[in-house]
Amino acid sequence: MSESTAFADGLMLAEVDGPVGTVVFNQPEKHNAVTVEMWIALGEIIAAMEADAAIRVVVLRGAGEKAFISGADISQFDKTRANAEVAAQHALRMAAGRSAVKHCAKPTIAAIRGYCLGGGLGIALQADIRIAATDSQFGIPAARLGIAYAFEGLRTLVDVVGPAHARMIMFAANRIDAAEAARIGLINRAVPPEALWSEVGALAQRIASNAPISIAASKAGIDMSLRDADERDLAALEEFQRRSLDSADYREGRAAFKEKRAPVFTGR
Repeated sequence: MSESTAFADGLMLAEVDGPVGTVVFNQPEKHNAVTVEMWIALGEIIAAMEADAAIRVVVLRGAGEKAFISGADISQFDKTRANAEVAAQHALRMAAGRSAVKHCAKPTIAAIRGYCLGGGLGIALQADIRIAATDSQFGIPAARLGIAYAFEGLRTLVDVVGPAHARMIMFAANRIDAAEAARIGLINRAVPPEALWSEVGALAQRIASNAPISIAASKAGIDMSLRDADERDLAALEEFQRRSLDSADYREGRAAFKEKRAPVFTGR
């Protein structure tokens, strides 16, 4: 039985079901468009889930069946984008929310159904893995709104799909379907809508059953491989290797292999 905690007056939910924590963008009547308060709550929820040792995987999803996140809540544009100074302040809030997902110490999965547009795609791109329903639509409409997209968002997009596909997404500002998103590597997998939650749930449980130190080492190493060489902390990766070899989980993994049983990892 999952537990649910409301944030931002119920527009964000934090659900915990065993080792899986789920962040729910809960404004389905507006296709889960993100408000200022929701951006702030996103960081708070991720921080709480990182601090909970029982949670091993974090899933992000939108409420309802129409949207993951359709972008920013347009009704707040006068509050968030009235001019360059106000927009810059709001950009810091958005950057903090995206950074919370990107730098989450635990594996993250974006479960996408329906619209995944603008800032919504920006959030999904911060997740480690993206699984989408075949009825999903993706796009960044900045060029249709006269907005100059920030460097960090562009860098992340290029890291995921490469410069050629990034140019197509940004210049044309068209929506693409899940099949095209999978073809260009924007998502890991497209599945039928009715199978999305079971697929994501099974994947989350599979990841949660694996050795946390090993996964943390892989997550850190992959992230560092995308950084410039002078920004890589190779000593930290060597420390992960030392910790893993000295861990009880390493001993449990070897014992389980010899005994032909499923290992039970504790993260120690």
